[in-house]
Amino acid sequence: MSVSVDGFIAGPNDVPGNPGGDGFMRLHDWYQRADGSFGRPDGPAGAVWDEMHDTGAVFVGRRTAEQVDYYGGTHHGVPLFVLTRREPDPLFPQVHFVSDVAEGMAAAKAAAGDRDVLVHGAEAARAALEAGVLDELQIDQVPVLLGAGRRLFDVLPERVELEVVRVIDTPAATHVRYRVVR
Repeated sequence: MSVSVDGFIAGPNDVPGNPGGDGFMRLHDWYQRADGSFGRPDGPAGAVWDEMHDTGAVFVGRRTAEQVDYYGGTHHGVPLFVLTRREPDPLFPQVHFVSDVAEGMAAAKAAAGDRDVLVHGAEAARAALEAGVLDELQIDQVPVLLGAGRRLFDVLPERVELEVVRVIDTPAATHVRYRVVR
């Protein structure tokens, strides 16, 4: 998850017609290559990009999924699991709609096989963390203060201890992988 220094993963006015809100792309400037194109970044941040695209399934909240039109039904060619309390979207029959976090994550992990599950969206990440089914966090902290928007961890039911697994520091972002301590 790309996050501003003040904890926002989306800017103000984060609505379907403006996914990610105002200033959202600033949080993803680290995806930019030396030639100015968007994609796998040059240098050490490329490892983070590779890991993100080597996952075997994606677990995402409904709000995030709707804003990106369900990634067209798949995210980088892997199964998509959408956490929701509403009926499935009939336009995307290939998407797995789940209402229980633990069961949904178990299904995503089964679909991923020996690969990781990529979690997208603040609500999905918080729900998975609260349910005890989130093992690691990849935070890509971008050197900007957005001042407003949607926070990644706005409210948690209790303190969560994390262990630093890896740090990749670049001028565009500091990429920190954490293990959730249980």
